This record gives sequence, C-alpha cells and structure tokens, in this order.
Amino acid sequence: MMQPFIKLITLLVALLGLATALVGVIGFIVFLSYSGIQLPSLAGEDNAVPQPVAEVPIPKALADPAGMWRAPDWPSVDFEPNAADIKYGKELVANTSEYLGPNGKVKAISNGMNCQNCHLQAGTVPLGNNYGAVASTYPKLRARSGTEEDITKRINDCFERSLNGQALAKDSKEMIAMAAYINWLGKDVPKGRFQPDPEFMKFLLWIVLLTRLGANWFMIGSVKVVMQRMVKGCPDRMGRYIYPPLWGKNSYNHGAGLFRLSRFAGFVRANMPLGATFENPMISDEEAWDVAAYVNSMDRPVKDLSQDWPDISKKPVDHPFGPFSDEFTEEQHKFGPFKPIREARAKSK
Repeated sequence: MMQPFIKLITLLVALLGLATALVGVIGFIVFLSYSGIQLPSLAGEDNAVPQPVAEVPIPKALADPAGMWRAPDWPSVDFEPNAADIKYGKELVANTSEYLGPNGKVKAISNGMNCQNCHLQAGTVPLGNNYGAVASTYPKLRARSGTEEDITKRINDCFERSLNGQALAKDSKEMIAMAAYINWLGKDVPKGRFQPDPEFMKFLLWIVLLTRLGANWFMIGSVKVVMQRMVKGCPDRMGRYIYPPLWGKNSYNHGAGLFRLSRFAGFVRANMPLGATFENPMISDEEAWDVAAYVNSMDRPVKDLSQDWPDISKKPVDHPFGPFSDEFTEEQHKFGPFKPIREARAKSK
C-alpha cells in the first residue's frame, strides 16, 4: 500500500516543480518585455522589424586645441622682477569688486562685477575672451576712438563700459599691476602678431552668411525663466557678484564690447552654459545667437558714445547705434539680418 502512495507523492512534487519553473520562465520573459529589452524573434530574419537607434550627438570642437594660445605656467611668475605687481594684477582681475567695486577697499569706482566675469579665469581661457593678444598688439590705432591706444587706455575702457564705472589713474598702483599681469600673460606672443580669440572671428564671419533675424525672442520657456532670475545676478554677503547680472543697473552698459551681438554670441557659443568649453560646446550657433539677442534686448545703463567712431564708415555691421554710412536701420544693425548690410557695403567700395 505504501509504495504506490510514495510514487504518487513523488509525481505530484515533480509536477509542482515543473509548474514553478514554467511560471518563473514566463515571469522573466514578461519582465524583460516591460524593461524594454528586445528579445530575439522566433520568426526568420526576413520578418524581423528593425528597431530605431537613438543618435548620440558628438560635440565638435570649435577650434583645434593644438593651435590655441595657452597662458604661461603660473609658478614661473616668481622668476619675474616685477612678480609682486603681476600677482596683484591677477588678484585685481579675478576679484575686481573686492578692491574697486561699490564697497571696494581701495576705491569705489565700478559696478560690482569682476573683470573675469567676461575674461574667464582671469583672462586665461582659450576662447574665453582671454588676454593672450593684448601685449603683442598694443599700442595700436583703434577705429572706435580714432586714436592710438595703449594697454592702460584699453583697461580703462573696460572700467568705463563693461564695469560701468570710472577710469583708473594711469600711474596708480592698481593700473600698473593690471598692465603688468596682462603683459606677462602675452609675453610669449611675438610683437605684432595678432592671436585672436577665434570665437569672435568665427562669428564675425558667420554674420555674413546669416540671413534670418537675429532674435528668436521667446526661446524655450525654461531658458527664459533662468535668464530672468539672473537679471539681478547673485551677490555674496559682501555685495560681490558670484554670477554677474546680465542686464539692469549693475550690468555692463551699452558701450561695452559684449553689447555687439557677434561678440556676445561668440562668447556664449564657446563658454555657456556653465561647463561648456571650446572643445565641448553645448549649444548650437543659432541658440547662442538667440541667447545673445535676448540678453542685449534688455535694459541696461547707458553711456555717452558721441565720441565713438569718428569715421562712421568703419563701424562694424553689428554696431547698434547710428549714424551709419548706409541706409539700414539701427534695429537691423543690432539684430540682423546682416548679410544685406555687408553686400551693400561691398557694392559701395
């Protein structure tokens, strides 16, 4: 009697184990299906449905890193006879507001921004509006003023325009230090050689080809919200800007270089958003143009520009203020399209 009973129990246990295994296999297949994992087709290859493959964008460097200007090694400054001036000059460029801002411990002559807000990492970043070309190209005749300018005049232009402030005395300790630092950065560039920040040159050429209006005024909503939050910048407890205001009373005035759309768009393309570099840009040409147009459409301090461009025929096509030597409007000179302006100028020569 016991032997048939034992066989029956054994058979039931085996069937239960088989059922458990089948449930496990089916459950695993369902799990894989819901996880998005494609199982091999049981049909022939001819009936297989091709699955879409997401394209991963590969960032393209804006310039060849091998040809870029690089700042001298900072430790080597100790071997310079004016090392103290150079070090103080770098400190002033990096932390301008601490010394020369609204609560500056030396003077109160600027708006709270730092020079390195525009000249990244104290003017040492490739395509970051660096100082590499300054020592080799100054003094030089500048069409904007119609005069020959030296480095001290160029520095004061930044104080009066980008920092919306007052000029430094040429013989002041601070001016001597800042000039020493800028000269040291460019010491290895042969005199007379122009070592441009290529992003500016890129955009000056690009505007020749640009035919659309320069501003897609209301960009992606989230981008616009971020921009609006930056209007007042992000000051620390001392009133110094960690992130500078892009517009408003404490931003650069409309005489600054970045108020030209091509210059600002080039800067944006190579350096924004935070983390972008010329080797790994994060936005397109069009997006950079739109960001620059949006920012420069906002209110900011004004400056008397009546003495600028004594020869109006030399004004860049994207200089936003008249009078001009052509018949195009200020609006078009500011936001584009610029191709018709360039074509008209070429015909008049």
